[in-house]
Amino acid sequence: MKTAVIYARYSSENQTEQSIEGQLRVCGEYAKTHDILILDTYIDRAMMGTNDNRPDFQRMLKDSAKKNWNYVLVYKTDRFSRNKFEMATHKNTLKQNGVKVLSATEFIPEGPEGIILESMLEGYAEYYSAELSQKVKRGMNETRLKGNFTGGRVLYGYKVENHKIIIDEDRANVVRYIFEQYSMGAFVVDIISELHSKGIYYYGKKWCKSTVYNILKNEKYVGIYRFNGQVFENMYPQIVPTEIFDKVRTKSNLNNDNGSRSVKVAYLLKNKIKCGYCGKPMSAETGTSQNGEVIHYYKCIGRKVDHNGCTKTVVNKEFLEELIINTVIEELSKPHIINKIVKELLKIQDRQITENIDLKILTREKAKVTKSLENLLYAIENGIISATTNKRLHELEEQQEDLERRILIEKAKTAIKVPESIMRAYYSQALELEPQMLINYLVKEIILFDDKIQICFNSPIKLNSDKSDCADSTSGFLFYRDFKKMSYTLHGFNTIRQMPILTE
Repeated sequence: MKTAVIYARYSSENQTEQSIEGQLRVCGEYAKTHDILILDTYIDRAMMGTNDNRPDFQRMLKDSAKKNWNYVLVYKTDRFSRNKFEMATHKNTLKQNGVKVLSATEFIPEGPEGIILESMLEGYAEYYSAELSQKVKRGMNETRLKGNFTGGRVLYGYKVENHKIIIDEDRANVVRYIFEQYSMGAFVVDIISELHSKGIYYYGKKWCKSTVYNILKNEKYVGIYRFNGQVFENMYPQIVPTEIFDKVRTKSNLNNDNGSRSVKVAYLLKNKIKCGYCGKPMSAETGTSQNGEVIHYYKCIGRKVDHNGCTKTVVNKEFLEELIINTVIEELSKPHIINKIVKELLKIQDRQITENIDLKILTREKAKVTKSLENLLYAIENGIISATTNKRLHELEEQQEDLERRILIEKAKTAIKVPESIMRAYYSQALELEPQMLINYLVKEIILFDDKIQICFNSPIKLNSDKSDCADSTSGFLFYRDFKKMSYTLHGFNTIRQMPILTE
């Protein structure tokens, strides 16, 4: 039997515990209709969906590694996330653990058209979140322009009265002392020691160096508040004289981050690209040249690990990724391609709405139950009343109520019809996404040879190609391009590799 867990969430805007109950009820009905056993529930209350910093969401992702269930069932896609990048990342994590995300109220078919429709629903969720965020931001900006407090923790040295930030004189004197002492050459550790000796603490806790450094570089203490490129001078009353603040800033760069951070390189084509000669995946590799230069490239696993005799040359990461991204944008920007894709998606959507088999079955069952109820009521009206008829009446009424709920669920799944304008806008916006998202959503598979490249797109349309080596290329149209070889030196290796360069 198929197994699942339910993930439910509500944010803080005008939603309550009742929202959770509704989500759980609908998800439960969906599971019952589709013979799915619910093993557990994960619930985040008053949590926004624009980021993944949600306790039960993270617990659910971690538990998926145990592989005890097949699905994560949500009321709607936006309950899982309203951030497309995080949604793609976490769905991939679940996929690797053998888990799929199901929506109880949105019908998403299998195949490449399902990928497109699902990503559109995800786009809807992110659009709603962004639109709501814009409205909130506009309101917050008006609040700032009026000089009113916008919420959050109040900066040390200030307090709030009647929505206005005013000076907290006791703590403001501590701030002035810190600036004055530092400007005269005192070390931060000595300033902290002096404050502690006087019994002065930071909100009841001991001072630490980072706290003092943050105070010393905060412009709000001279009455300047910057937000999104705007400067507001009517929010924070000035505590520290400008000349002392400038002296402190000149005296030190105040950069106490002495550690170096390693940079994690993102390989955009990972898990999407395979060798055209032996069919093995192309792995992400990093090397170091003799002069210490770091090199990133893709290499056939068959050649690297299996030693199967494959002769596929290594390919420079930056070159290949730029080629793929430019090609995707170029091909999907062509009007005749977009027209074909949108036309086919509209057909698929209409077909899914009219051919909802589950809805037809439930409707037929409801008609049978309704007919049985009518017959039983007719018998009762004619005096045929007994414990058996009374019991049967209650059974039929319960069945009717259950079927009505399940029918509402099925109707809700096809109630959201994406208009043509949104589909076109989706592709336009998708081509403007950051590269990783663009590859995740629009590219199904990349097959690389030394003299040509094949890209299979996630698309419902099919174009004939007698050159296709792409697995199941009929599930997404194929782009094919030849390119010639040119000499390219890959530093750090003993031989000169032949790297493909795009033919214009």
